[in-house]
Amino acid sequence: MVATTQGLVTVFGGSGFVGTQAVRALAKRGWRVRVAVRQPNLAVELKPAGDPGQIQLVRCDVTDAAQVAEVCRGAHAVVNLIGILFESGKRTFQAMHVDAARTIAEQARAAGATRFVQVSAIGADANGKSEYARSKAGGEAAVRAVYPDAMILRPSIVFGPGDGFLNRFAAMATFAPALPLVGFGKTRFQPVYVGDVAEAIARGVTDEAPAGRTFELGGPAVLTFEEVLKLVLRETGRARLLAPLPFPVARMIGSAAQFSAILGIPPVLTRDQVLSLETDNVVADDAATLATLGIQPTGMEAVVPSYLWRYRKGGQFAEKATF
Repeated sequence: MVATTQGLVTVFGGSGFVGTQAVRALAKRGWRVRVAVRQPNLAVELKPAGDPGQIQLVRCDVTDAAQVAEVCRGAHAVVNLIGILFESGKRTFQAMHVDAARTIAEQARAAGATRFVQVSAIGADANGKSEYARSKAGGEAAVRAVYPDAMILRPSIVFGPGDGFLNRFAAMATFAPALPLVGFGKTRFQPVYVGDVAEAIARGVTDEAPAGRTFELGGPAVLTFEEVLKLVLRETGRARLLAPLPFPVARMIGSAAQFSAILGIPPVLTRDQVLSLETDNVVADDAATLATLGIQPTGMEAVVPSYLWRYRKGGQFAEKATF
């Protein structure tokens, strides 16, 4: 049993891939955690992550300031993890990344919360190529205007069981004869383990040192897009062609594919995602990092085999491919 002595933290977006791990990390530290989600009934698996009554699921529409104010009431700290990878209906980058961040920060301040952690992304740039990058920067600015001492975290591609990156390509490799090598696979990533990101969030809520700073979170290795796809194929035991896809062609395909979002179907690729891929996704040389927080980054080789095995033809005990 964990003694809940730290106070109350409200986590927006706590039912997502990173959010679930962050909630567990905070509960383990003794925080009472109020998880603000659109559909609490779909996040019931979070309840056993803490002691009875330690984790509370509350419905909240982040476009409604009154609802946001209610879930921030009494919180000592607030974490904003809300983010989308593609636009759909009213869930635009502006609405989710900028307007929601501003509303959450304003209502958290009004409620008296003294700590604020904003989870952004590497590549956040007001002058970035993609709307995703520009809106992430806009969210950071909106939060900083209210909380100059907010901690901002910018992770690279996040991996771990349930991720939407490696699992996507692993699933694709089970039926597709080829995987798309967007931009000839030259884009560089610095994949970071979800557990390390969750630990960084927990330290931002608990410790005073990170306040007011921006941290870029990456793992111990930098890989090109091509190297990432080859890793996926090795771990899944699938021999697949890597089909070079120039950026101009990929942008056209993304423009057509993104219309599936209108039907509520997540698009395989969007034009904005292609624009994001035109910029490397790695930690800047002068950035504060996981190491600055005293966190030793976890390598992909220590985690990825534990969940990509499910895509092998022979399952967990099938031999790994040597190609």
